[in-house]
Amino acid sequence: MECNPIAVIRTDFPSKFGIPRQSGILEMLPARIVMEPPYRDPSAFRGLEGFSHLWLLWQFSETEKKDDGSWSPTVRPPRLGGNTRMGVFATRSPNRPNPIGLSLVKFVAIDGCDLIVAGADLMDKTPILDIKPYLPFADCRPEATGGFAEPLRENKLRVVIPEQYSALLSSPEKEALPLLLAEDPRPHYQNDPERVYGFPFADVEVKFRVDGEVLTVLSIEKRLKTGGKPCAK
Repeated sequence: MECNPIAVIRTDFPSKFGIPRQSGILEMLPARIVMEPPYRDPSAFRGLEGFSHLWLLWQFSETEKKDDGSWSPTVRPPRLGGNTRMGVFATRSPNRPNPIGLSLVKFVAIDGCDLIVAGADLMDKTPILDIKPYLPFADCRPEATGGFAEPLRENKLRVVIPEQYSALLSSPEKEALPLLLAEDPRPHYQNDPERVYGFPFADVEVKFRVDGEVLTVLSIEKRLKTGGKPCAK
């Protein structure tokens, strides 16, 4: 089977570190799905206006594939501390037999031949393989259980961002950054309270330290742009 990407997504997350762990956490941040030339046909979006959410099928483009084609039946989820092995099909690990991801995003608008969505958990320039509408009557299961991942939902850090750094952020970014940091971007096997972590977010570089359950932002600095704001037309 041959899959050709139909689009790339432009987001505020230029690196793997710092991406939201699940879609929908940061619905205040927009992202742009830029269709590739063969698929830049507005008629392909006909009828999409009636849907509130979309499924994105995408490629883990930054995952290294083994040359011999082998795969591991178990992985070590970071949220379990990086030391506990679980079956790959019981996780959303990028290290899979086929590097395919699935995300639910909020549909915002059609802009020419592009789509504006919100709540994406994808790295900037991730290839999109397909787009499908979310159907509440078929896709929503309130009685569903979350397995070993369910207790982890409430493990949030308290985030401290000094006031002077907020001036460098737009209004949606000011709202999104504390939520993003509260999810704890670190690998969970790293607990050194003196270690300084950093990641690019939108047009800034964020550096922070975690001591116990408190995450303190140490600096937010403008970073050099490499092609403009991801979500700009």
